[in-house]
Amino acid sequence: MGSSPIVMSGSAGGGGVGGGWWWCRWQRFSKHNNSSTSNNNSSLSLINNNSCSNSNESCVISWSFGYFLVAFLILGWIGSLYGRLMISPNVHTGLSTLGCQEDGEGSWSIGVFYGDSPFSLKPIEDMEIWRDKSAAWPVANPVVTCASASVAGFPSNFVADPFLYVQGDVLYLFFETKNSITMQGDIGVARSVDKGATWQQLGIALDEDWHLSYPYVFDYNGNIYMMPEGSAKGDLRLYRAVNFPMEWTLDKIIMKKPLVDSFIIPHGGRYWLFGSDHSGIGTKKNGQLEIWYSSSPLGPWRPHKKNPIYNTDKSKGARNGGRPFVHNGNLYRIGQDCGDTYGRRIRVFKVEVLTPDEFQEVEVSLGTQEPSKGRNAWNGARNHHLDVQQLSSGEWVGVLDGDRVPSGDVNHRFILGCASVVAVAALVILVGLLLGAVKCLVPLSWCPHNVGKRSDALLPWEKPNLLSSKLRLFCSRLNRASSCLRAKINLNTCTGRLVIILTIMASMALMCLGVGYIYGGSGAQEPYPLNDHYSQFTLLTMTYDARLWNLKMYVKHYSRCSSVREIVVVWNKGKRPELSEFDSAVPVRIREEEQNSLNNRFKMDPKIRTRAVLELDDDIMMTCDDIERGFKVWREHPDRIVGFYPRLIDGNPLKYRGERYARKHNGYNIILTGAAFMDSRVAFERYWSKEAMVGRQVVDKYFNCEDVLLNYLYANASSSKTVEYVKPAWAIDTSKFSGVAISRNTHAHYHVRSNCLRKFAKMYGSLTDRKSEFSRRKDGWDV
Repeated sequence: MGSSPIVMSGSAGGGGVGGGWWWCRWQRFSKHNNSSTSNNNSSLSLINNNSCSNSNESCVISWSFGYFLVAFLILGWIGSLYGRLMISPNVHTGLSTLGCQEDGEGSWSIGVFYGDSPFSLKPIEDMEIWRDKSAAWPVANPVVTCASASVAGFPSNFVADPFLYVQGDVLYLFFETKNSITMQGDIGVARSVDKGATWQQLGIALDEDWHLSYPYVFDYNGNIYMMPEGSAKGDLRLYRAVNFPMEWTLDKIIMKKPLVDSFIIPHGGRYWLFGSDHSGIGTKKNGQLEIWYSSSPLGPWRPHKKNPIYNTDKSKGARNGGRPFVHNGNLYRIGQDCGDTYGRRIRVFKVEVLTPDEFQEVEVSLGTQEPSKGRNAWNGARNHHLDVQQLSSGEWVGVLDGDRVPSGDVNHRFILGCASVVAVAALVILVGLLLGAVKCLVPLSWCPHNVGKRSDALLPWEKPNLLSSKLRLFCSRLNRASSCLRAKINLNTCTGRLVIILTIMASMALMCLGVGYIYGGSGAQEPYPLNDHYSQFTLLTMTYDARLWNLKMYVKHYSRCSSVREIVVVWNKGKRPELSEFDSAVPVRIREEEQNSLNNRFKMDPKIRTRAVLELDDDIMMTCDDIERGFKVWREHPDRIVGFYPRLIDGNPLKYRGERYARKHNGYNIILTGAAFMDSRVAFERYWSKEAMVGRQVVDKYFNCEDVLLNYLYANASSSKTVEYVKPAWAIDTSKFSGVAISRNTHAHYHVRSNCLRKFAKMYGSLTDRKSEFSRRKDGWDV
């Protein structure tokens, strides 16, 4: 008996575009086969006549294969284009390839906070701590990250569960670091001699064959102890420092119970141990809490009369979230709210009663400000651990961990991405059915009859079986569904064409969505560290009343970028808006000017609290990742103007040229300050110096060229390179859609700027010998 593979054929059993699944067959025909099988294999002959020629070694690609191939190529190209233009790579250059890998548990990092009490903690960036050596003006959270450990030689996917140990003016930070190679938690340690502004990574303090976390460190009888969470071992262990902080020895197994996130505190003449055991039957994970008491941290331990104290909903804060603290004589416990995701936030409880028979606590507000930048904030999705300590000066210092993605985000995105791709495949098949390009036939058996002599063992495969019968039934129904669809949706009508168009558009949208989920990361556009440090900048723009709609969109977008501290709006004319009109994640300050002048852009402003200022026109929209890359490059070269729009001026007489001309001649010597980072103090002082007064008059005369003037002033003050270019992934000029663009006539605009060039060249010297080439950076950001 003859047979063939499953065939999708549009020419068998119906009209429409012919074809089926492509299939190739090498045929060996003999006169005997041709004559003996002509009557017994009529269905095979039909397939053969429609799909394969009778010539030897023939191979036919059907129309269906062509349809699916074209659909795959088009949708693949759309997905690739979307990924290239819209998905930011956001890789931390300079890191070991083993460190900071995407992890299903998250991307935890650690920040430092200060306050007069545990209830008035503010992040380190609000303290205006400047570190010139690290190019952090000011230092910003997070201060310890996976990058910190990985660059130091200890590959880490994340750092979490921070505990402080204070020795005089030196702070030691113990934390969980997830090893990128073994994929288990170890205990790392870092040291700070400047109250937490900078940290020196000392290495791995404790490494066992099982997962470790929550390194609770405390003093007792002249010794330093650590009680890490190691529930995978099935017990609770106490380690003693033999050479603090790097060498520890197992002192005692204090409980044969897999308690997680435990701490020991003295209170009321006893020692109290709080921890959670999630291994019991009927125990609610992250909602259970037990208390034990003893006369010594070394035990023996007795259970509280009401154990388990909690076995409740995981959002109630039962699981511990850091070291308890005493303030004004009151004891406070920190718990985790794991309602929406593991470690969503911390909750603080005031312990009112703690005896062997009773326990009572009430929730109080910690008073820290919630992050407002969503996933672009280092702790925008969750924070689950806090340790606060009082220094000898009376000031309180706290360490808090945070994450920008929820737990299981990697797996969640992969599932959604695969679901999107499956939906795309379904829509492609649907379009094929509507067009008649997809028809399905299943053979009676699966082995080709014309392959010569065969073993008897293959005979059962040649006969019809249950699988092929079910497939034939399914394909028959699919073909009938296709006919019904085409009967109901006439493609020759407007409605039919609209259905096809909408289905194709939905396929494209789902393809982009799938690419975004699978390859786009968490959606967070992170800052880039320099020397393991982060900082912030002020965003400054100049506008007027006719461009208010632009400004509102501008503020909403850029205020969510990670490193933006404040937005300053230089208001040149018209009625100024109210601050309540803006949807901003950072403070917005409107500086109203008396005179409408472009010189106001660089006016000295003592209220600016960062060294870096990004001058960015309100009609330019680009990704936060582009902004963050530019900020990192500026921090590498704070003496330069670092921006996104290069220009090359040359010729005799001098002419102002666009970016296309600059690229054609592989060089630039001007960076437009309508999108550029600069040192707020240096740049503004130069612009308003006596030497620049004549140049400012030229700017007022032409109402143009303020950015050109600043480039000349930088070059005049230095013999070295003064500009640096960073290529944005994409940028949109929104003013083109509104008709309020300042320079709508490009030819006239360039003519005025050429006149400015000649005047400034006479005043401040030439720029033609300052040409910088593209593609100089190792990171490729100037390509």
